[in-house]
Amino acid sequence: MKTAYLDCFSGVSGDMFLGSLLDAGLPFHELRECLLTLPINGYEIEIKREARNQIFGTRFLVSLDEGRDNHRGLKEIREVIAQGDLSETVKEQSMQIFESLAKVEGEIHNLPPEEVHFHEVGAIDSIIDIVGTVYALDRLDIGSLYVSALPLGSGFVMTAHGKIPVPAPATIAMLKGIPVFEAGISHEMVTPTGAALIKGLSTSFGSIPPMVIREIGYGVGTRDLPDRPNLLRIFIGEEQPEKTVDTVVVLETNVDDISPEWLGYLMDRLFDAGALDVVFFPVQMKKNRPGVQIQVIGRPDKKELLMEIMVRESATLGIRFRYSQRRVLPRSFSEVDSPWGKVKVKKVMLEKGPSILVPEYDVCKEIAAKNNIPLREVYLWVTSLEVSQPA
Repeated sequence: MKTAYLDCFSGVSGDMFLGSLLDAGLPFHELRECLLTLPINGYEIEIKREARNQIFGTRFLVSLDEGRDNHRGLKEIREVIAQGDLSETVKEQSMQIFESLAKVEGEIHNLPPEEVHFHEVGAIDSIIDIVGTVYALDRLDIGSLYVSALPLGSGFVMTAHGKIPVPAPATIAMLKGIPVFEAGISHEMVTPTGAALIKGLSTSFGSIPPMVIREIGYGVGTRDLPDRPNLLRIFIGEEQPEKTVDTVVVLETNVDDISPEWLGYLMDRLFDAGALDVVFFPVQMKKNRPGVQIQVIGRPDKKELLMEIMVRESATLGIRFRYSQRRVLPRSFSEVDSPWGKVKVKKVMLEKGPSILVPEYDVCKEIAAKNNIPLREVYLWVTSLEVSQPA
């Protein structure tokens, strides 16, 4: 499968996302045929070759018949997608995106997701943008989607509910856990549909991963921006598997009034909540007080939950956070035959040379206790195995 990187220097919307995929090689007639299988009508789609700051790309347009009632709820959208001639993967991913949008809209309007009736998500163009984008990624065989940090505009935008602030409430709710920054432009840079697509389809966030680029596409936005070309750029190619890169959030705080037992409990809570790593460092704080620095590494979408646990369990008054990239060696889990039965091990693929087998502590601990042997004996047996052994 292919890897793609979405360069969102001018934000993202559903039509820009789909336009970039069309520009990168998705056949328009195939997209049209796919969308025609959905039981909706009263619209036309077309593509245009347009330039922003003399950079040409593809603009995807949806024209609606005048006077159409575009109010739809989650139930109606499910029925529309279910009747389309789409793969089960496309149907499932499309519905997950709509359900996530309905959930945040429901929280904003104090309604259960099933009772949400709204214009933006239920409108024909949003259905086309979401289903079309999910179909396009599947059609182009894109398995991993990396996304840059997202620029956010400011000001106000007019919607069916009246004038609301930018970013729109649904947009900012969808972007929890995703790196963003202030763009310095009084325009909507990320739409609710664009935010939902990014949230539902992205693998990781940050800079471009190590990859061999094969195709480049530009999706053209509607308006001209004052300080940048209004384009969404996508790179499509093959990722270098031995250099897998992803984005993590690093949380840090210094405390000088916490019990060691509390630290142990805090570590357990953080790991149970999905932390990737938890480390305690001895530090010398102001007024020469000895203290502890707590460092937590987690997925970006876990940031708020992990911060909440750190505040509640450590009584810290503040937490530093930053987004960082890490390079991760590919690994897989398997089982090997041992003198004590099947043993679960981790196989780590090195960049150069043979792969290695890494013991799993909990598994080795259980074997050592059950057979009344030293833990190190189990570890040494696993690490001495040849990788060529069937696993």
